[in-house]
Amino acid sequence: MKRACVIGSGPNGLAAAIVLAQAGLQVDVFEAETEPGGAVRTLPLTLPGFLHDFGSAVYPFAAGSPFFSSLPLADFGLEWVHGEAPLAHPLDDGSAVVLDRDLAKMERLLGLDGREWKRLVEPGATHWIDFAQDVLGPMLRLPRYPLRTVSFGVTAFQTANSFVRSHFEKPRTRALFAGLAGHSFLSFDQPLSATVGLLFAISAHAVGWPVAQGGAKAITQALIEYLKSLGGAVHTSRRVDAATFRELEADSSVILFDTSTQQLLAIAGERLKPDYRKALTEFKRGPGAFKVDFALSQLVPWRSADCYRAITVHLGGTLEEIAEAEDAVAHGRCAEKPFVLTAQPTLVDPTRAPERKHVLWAYCHVPNGSTFDMTERIEAQIERFAPGFKDCILAKHVSGPADLEAADANLLGGDISGGAMTMRQMLLRPVLGSYATGTPNLFLCSASTPPGAGVHGMCGYHAARMALKKAVVSS
Repeated sequence: MKRACVIGSGPNGLAAAIVLAQAGLQVDVFEAETEPGGAVRTLPLTLPGFLHDFGSAVYPFAAGSPFFSSLPLADFGLEWVHGEAPLAHPLDDGSAVVLDRDLAKMERLLGLDGREWKRLVEPGATHWIDFAQDVLGPMLRLPRYPLRTVSFGVTAFQTANSFVRSHFEKPRTRALFAGLAGHSFLSFDQPLSATVGLLFAISAHAVGWPVAQGGAKAITQALIEYLKSLGGAVHTSRRVDAATFRELEADSSVILFDTSTQQLLAIAGERLKPDYRKALTEFKRGPGAFKVDFALSQLVPWRSADCYRAITVHLGGTLEEIAEAEDAVAHGRCAEKPFVLTAQPTLVDPTRAPERKHVLWAYCHVPNGSTFDMTERIEAQIERFAPGFKDCILAKHVSGPADLEAADANLLGGDISGGAMTMRQMLLRPVLGSYATGTPNLFLCSASTPPGAGVHGMCGYHAARMALKKAVVSS
């Protein structure tokens, strides 16, 4: 039996391992940390009994992943839990804009902007799996459904500023979309900032924004258990360096790297061609994240009761405020009033905290490698929309960019996107060949390949399929 190795056990690494195992290969996954999952882990970061998601927390693209959806993960313990609505966006007048999953209801809620919202999101939401297969793949390829995909691209490949002002009239709708576009880590005058926002809006209507029952670790565990059922194995506390890589290569027909481009260079640089090494060296990091996990004595005391309808709450106010915050980060500054993404999983999953206690997950964007402590600014934004929040804090765990990188070597400088999500780096991620490294038996399958960041496994899926075609079949 041919042997394959995957370095890194994030969702892309596990997806790649599963594809290879499904093809009949003996697959071993090597993970440097004591717990698998990369950024998809759940850890006791504050007080006994409180469980916090280390990286991501809310999973529209995992629940809606064409590849993950094809696997029997529910049989291995994965259960998605939804809030009443995917998203709430509070404003200073004490109200909140709610993104309701029901598209007809959303059309009514947005008033004058409702018809345009429906026109923009309905095609992708109605045909989600087909749509997702096209948009969650390499950009430089012929889509399976070209008319729908091209229509989405023509609409979405704008800056968030121009997109919002050309499609929506009401400040409340503009604020809602600004929060969605804020997930891009781009300033709102950069192309693709609207693309990310529209994709998140479509996913909300198509599959919702759920959490995994018991925490992010449930996703990782389900993938691992399914891989084991295929004969694959995951080895933790097994950091691969240049020396151990040579040993693995000697005994494997193919190796896939669920790592950053810099780690790929450090581990296998001597086996890579000069032009590919140069491309990896020039691949730019994205902005960093600054995260705070809170253990709370009660639910966040939101001024708007509508914030209890959703697990995810975006904090940043108006379009103009969020745009200003993201522009500051893009220009190397920490925002005075950051756009803060929060999740309140214990609203629907009480297993993560002691009885009547809660956790809150919160982060904002900062320049890559920033050492500035954003804790007070994050807390101020929460307090702005939830007076009395600070009185609810029992404990907190602060993770700046260096802390995130120390816990997961892929998060270079706090970059959770696998590299900047610019137009150039989406077309060339990290090179034109995407997953292929130019060395026949080595492939990159991390978020530094298309379609980029997000817990969907599609980078690993596409990379493994290429590896099977180019390396395994020919070996």
